[in-house]
Amino acid sequence: MGLKQNLHNLKEKYKGTKMAPLFNGFHTFLYLPNETTHGGTHIKAADDLKRTMNIVIMALVPCLLFGMFNAGYQHHAAINGFTEGMSFFSGEFWNLDNLLVGAAKILPLVIVSYVVGLAIEFVFCIIKGHEIEEGYLVTGMLVPLIVPIDLPLWMLAVAVAFGVVIGKEVFGGTGMNILNPALTIRAFLFFAYPTWMSGDKVWVAGARELAGTADAISGETMLGSLAQNATTNFSVSDMFFGFIPGSVGETSTFLILLGGLFLIFTKIGSWRIMLSSVIGALVMGFIFNQVVEMGWIGETSKFYGLMSLDFWKHLLIGGFAFGAVYMATDPVSAAQTNKGKWIYGFFIGFISIMIRVFNPAYPEGVMLAILLMNVFAPTIDHYVVQGNVKRRLKRAKVKTA
Repeated sequence: MGLKQNLHNLKEKYKGTKMAPLFNGFHTFLYLPNETTHGGTHIKAADDLKRTMNIVIMALVPCLLFGMFNAGYQHHAAINGFTEGMSFFSGEFWNLDNLLVGAAKILPLVIVSYVVGLAIEFVFCIIKGHEIEEGYLVTGMLVPLIVPIDLPLWMLAVAVAFGVVIGKEVFGGTGMNILNPALTIRAFLFFAYPTWMSGDKVWVAGARELAGTADAISGETMLGSLAQNATTNFSVSDMFFGFIPGSVGETSTFLILLGGLFLIFTKIGSWRIMLSSVIGALVMGFIFNQVVEMGWIGETSKFYGLMSLDFWKHLLIGGFAFGAVYMATDPVSAAQTNKGKWIYGFFIGFISIMIRVFNPAYPEGVMLAILLMNVFAPTIDHYVVQGNVKRRLKRAKVKTA
């Protein structure tokens, strides 16, 4: 007797009891429901929540695998020296030593994220008496990709618990949350444990353990260096392909771009939000470049490093690309109307670069920008819909006049 049949038997055995939602949840989580609904109007389509989540996971897997290799590469580069302008297919990057170092650090983050998050989902499944939905499948994968490599596991567990309970379940669960759950988790980490989310000792594996010793290594991100008006040795190809320190899955703009195209092709991600986010970021970056060109900001200013950076390079560093593709396009917390998506995405990009420049203590603005626009998304949609209603009423009055 297979697992599916055993779960079905347990569902029937505990039907009507307090434990029934637990077995129903397990069955639904692993398999398609074996019951059919009767009555009402039904729309037949191949896309459902599970398929949608699986497609997003598929788009994230390349970033996860690259992050493992990059974590090991950054560790060895900090010790042995960095190779500028390396080819994407270089054996110096794609080797077993790098993979083992990265996997040893990243896989525990993935495991803790899923175990803690799903455990809470199952608890609420029993308490509320509803089936487990697949919404946390993506959140559980996103969280390890947006945190520093050396983040302690207990901190991640606490943050995941907070994010799932406060950012999702209190609003009613999957499909009801106002804020992006993964970014809620990262925001909690940022405000509760700021020293573990910024600085030059959290982005490279082993940097904290070796701090203060003769073998100490540093792993400042490009954003961190530019925020301090320091020079960097990374080429454009390093930035584009992702051979730079940073959060686990956010460094490779190349793979993020491929993932974004995949989400657009499968109609899971909104190209309007992605494109408008890029436009907003370019506009803000261009404005800052003009401020520097006009001489309003000098080299002695603490904002000079990021303001003087070529506006298009803002797309290649930090977590902007990852946020615009995988976070801003969250179908639950993003704007729903087409016009609203353009407005929502534009302000995400615009505000991201603004925060990046004016917050040198933590020069990464995409997280706060997306959360801010999550709050305003319903308002944006409201005024878009109201504007459409007013235009229709105006046309109707003209026709009847």
